Amino acid sequence: MYLRFAWRYFKAKKSANAINIIAWVTTGVIAFATCCQILVLSVFNGFEDIVKSLYSSFYADIKVSPATGKTFFIDGAKIKALEGISNVQHISFIVEEKALLKNDELQSIVQLKGVDSNYPAICDISSKIINGKYDIGDSENARIVVGAGIEEATGITLNEAFAPEKIVAILPKSNVINNDPLETLSEGVITASGTFSIQQEFDNSYAITNIDFIKQQIGLQKNEFTNIEIKLKNESLENLTKLNIQKLLGSNFIVKNKYEQNENLYNTMKIEKWAIYALLCLILIIAAFNMISSLTMLVLEKKHDISILQSMGANKNAIKNIFLIEGLLLGSIGTFIGITLASLICLLQVKFKLIKLEGGSFLIDYFPVKIMAADFILVAFTAMIITLLASWFPSHKAANQALELK
Repeated sequence: MYLRFAWRYFKAKKSANAINIIAWVTTGVIAFATCCQILVLSVFNGFEDIVKSLYSSFYADIKVSPATGKTFFIDGAKIKALEGISNVQHISFIVEEKALLKNDELQSIVQLKGVDSNYPAICDISSKIINGKYDIGDSENARIVVGAGIEEATGITLNEAFAPEKIVAILPKSNVINNDPLETLSEGVITASGTFSIQQEFDNSYAITNIDFIKQQIGLQKNEFTNIEIKLKNESLENLTKLNIQKLLGSNFIVKNKYEQNENLYNTMKIEKWAIYALLCLILIIAAFNMISSLTMLVLEKKHDISILQSMGANKNAIKNIFLIEGLLLGSIGTFIGITLASLICLLQVKFKLIKLEGGSFLIDYFPVKIMAADFILVAFTAMIITLLASWFPSHKAANQALELK
């Protein structure tokens, strides 16, 4: 019954055109705000997926590092127990250290990552090779795969027509105390085999080589490492697996999932996403003031109708509900239009890539979009809550109107 009254008031012609205009402006503003919110959230979802896919090419599902110091020792029994955890698929042992790469007069400081033969199963680095191939050699014939930025900085040339380039790698020796700085450094020759390109942060900083080579240069023992990287069978069981690994290894180790390895990045993305969402909510609040004006004018126009309803036995709650539903009707129509329009734009963007990214410096040349049902529910819920709050004052005023039959 309340909806019938509200619908009749909504579609009926008002005596003052301003009421109609304000009502439709309110509906339009709500539609615009909800449409923008869905679009912004969907674009952020798209960018988040791209960033995650880029970082998953370099970061493992689980990373184990020492709680103190740079290296740790792990015995065969612990390794076997780690491999026996049900959700663990692959394990790779890592030695990572700062190094200076020299190619004649050109040089670059890099984060040199020594990895074992299991590493390609942990991170899909081999699919990111743009020049040469993924080949890290062995301790006797070590090879190196460098980021695209390092290739440019050191002038490395990877061409089948020429002999492989020999690069000098200078690393700090472990646990060596000497007054002569040169005695604390090791120098080894390594052959360039490939170049990867993932993301500028990695391309300008990282190089990958054989773990035995880097351990030999630094002077680490056989069972001494800086990190362990783990690939999981089922990422949905990530937290449980992380707890099992932490329990097995104890407090001397720090166990991090992919999110925790990049916590600052993911937190920044979330803050940006919700900050923009909050700003767009201000548009809905502005629409709410228009709604208050529209409903207040409608209450004044329908004073006679309200009095008739009161004389027929309608109580305050009944009158209040009619105008609350009137407000919710305005909000629902605006929200429906906004969500429908946003859905259409998102689907067109997914299919035809209509809206392009300017500059051409990113991996893709269009705005990525990922539609999530949770975003639609959140936006609709937010719009309805703001609409309900905006409708309360006019409906309360209508309910408390004195009975006047003249």
